Amino acid sequence: MKNQENVLIIHNVRSVQNVGAMFRTADAAGINKIYLTGYTPAPLDRFGRKRGDLAKSALGAEEFVSWVQKKNISSLLSKLKKESFLIIGIEQAKNSVDYKEVKLKEKNAFIVGAEVTGIPKNVLKKCDIIAEIPMRGKKESLNVSVACGVVLFQILKI
Repeated sequence: MKNQENVLIIHNVRSVQNVGAMFRTADAAGINKIYLTGYTPAPLDRFGRKRGDLAKSALGAEEFVSWVQKKNISSLLSKLKKESFLIIGIEQAKNSVDYKEVKLKEKNAFIVGAEVTGIPKNVLKKCDIIAEIPMRGKKESLNVSVACGVVLFQILKI
């Protein structure tokens, strides 16, 4: 869709390098805005100074992609639903669908979660779709920034 609005929610991702990598991916995929929720680190520290560790993996993308830090993901999801966003959790779950089958709407919000624990169950319940990347090898999952890239580029048909 030509006038599609796509946002990325990075929830409780502790790794600064992964967050920076997702900024780069979001820029490349044309994401309109990133929401950093929970304890996800932001490009600026609590004193408003640029974080060199995040900038190193983002390679400047943190300067181009609009971002907002929100502690509470539930209130953010309520706001996005009121604005007619389709909420898409990127996670392995019993009720997930193959990520290649996701049909987008005019407004879409993609959520990725913590490396080990993923997206919390209470957040998954608020998703309209849970999209999963099928795994063929012995490992159960991909690195969160890699999974984010795979899904965004496939679903957004980049």
